[in-house]
Amino acid sequence: MTGTSRGAAPAGRRAVLAWSSWDAGAAAFNAVVFTFVFSVYLTDQVGEGSPGGISSSTWLGWGLGVAGFVLAVTAPIMGGRADARGRRKRSLAVLTACTIALMATMYFVRDSEPYFFLGLVLLASASVLSELANVPYYAMLRQVSTPETQGRVSGIGWSAGYVGGVVLLLLVYAGFIAGDGDTRGLLGLPSADGMNIRLVVLFAAVWFVAFAVPLFLVVPEVPATEAAPRASGFRGRLADMAGAYRALFADLRRLWRTDRRTLGFLAASALFRDGLAGVFTFGAVLGVGVYGVSSSDVLMFGVAANVVAAVGAVAGGQCEERVGAKPVIVFSLASMMVVGTALLASSGSVAFWACGLVLCLFIGPAQASARSAMARLSPPGGEGQMFGLYATSGRAVSFLAPTLFGLFSWLFGADRAGIVGLLIVIGAGLAALLPLRLPGERARAAEDQEAG
Repeated sequence: MTGTSRGAAPAGRRAVLAWSSWDAGAAAFNAVVFTFVFSVYLTDQVGEGSPGGISSSTWLGWGLGVAGFVLAVTAPIMGGRADARGRRKRSLAVLTACTIALMATMYFVRDSEPYFFLGLVLLASASVLSELANVPYYAMLRQVSTPETQGRVSGIGWSAGYVGGVVLLLLVYAGFIAGDGDTRGLLGLPSADGMNIRLVVLFAAVWFVAFAVPLFLVVPEVPATEAAPRASGFRGRLADMAGAYRALFADLRRLWRTDRRTLGFLAASALFRDGLAGVFTFGAVLGVGVYGVSSSDVLMFGVAANVVAAVGAVAGGQCEERVGAKPVIVFSLASMMVVGTALLASSGSVAFWACGLVLCLFIGPAQASARSAMARLSPPGGEGQMFGLYATSGRAVSFLAPTLFGLFSWLFGADRAGIVGLLIVIGAGLAALLPLRLPGERARAAEDQEAG
């Protein structure tokens, strides 16, 4: 694939920094709300004694499962519509604003069981909108990079997200959470009724706003390719959606006939990305329940994990420019298999910290290079549609890692055994990726032969 996307912005440093800034802002939801702070508050405090004799964690799993189904249905359609109508930036703005609004609304989730389902609905809805926002955001990668720099720019974006998560987690921990008693953090905020946590989500919402704005000011909109007017009215919108689905299935059939490599990559990346997500999802649970890490130390582990993953993402982007995306992904996944096996056979908090941080070192480059490879596989002007498929394929198998984690934990009567389930998913993705030839590999091989 040569050239840049139609209407692509010049791949200047200013555009790259503005694009990456959004990733740093999104860390407010990914790291604070979804992973380390609000979700823990929701399950451990608000949902204590949840109704129906079902644990709050189970309700959370079901809620996020429904959210995943909604995302799988809507992601490719939104990507295609944004591409055709020249509304990538507009779509991203709307989805970002809605995500931030839901984050701010979480302030009203008090530390009381009747508020549990309100918090669950807000969290699940925000997770859908946040993931949908990634579709136009990822598609913009081709607008702020050239074919030669896509790996580097993708790595910078991932690292910006990790760095944003690190800084925000440190600020949140020091200012809002640290300490015991009736007041918490350097700000001396009251802990009664979950007030300090509820103020955290407001702070995170403001953070997201501040870091999202530069993208909308600097990165230009992609030109439209669709001349037909937008359908109006309820029936018109239904017909519009039906047409989008028909176009989606037509694209899948076309890919099957003409570009099975892309379909193969979508399948392989869906598997290993689900395994990578499982590592983050169950890392804190394993650290506390199996390896004896305290709850406060797990938050500090999250900070360290984001730092290491950011370093890995940048290093992986540099390596990708020399060897291509596939070798970076393969090496990262294979290394994670080895380190995960070592963690399975280890005990104690020191082993968890050591193996866990090495795992995070390889998560960053695997994620960044996968995104870069998808951008290279996307036809010019169709990035949103392809990244919609990218998001959908990942959600289509998102049940695998948690299901296998639970299955092996149940079979062997130990949470530690759940690591085997995660390794199986990562290994399956690696096996599916190995036969594929990704863009740029053949060219690099020819260059190496000429140099020899």
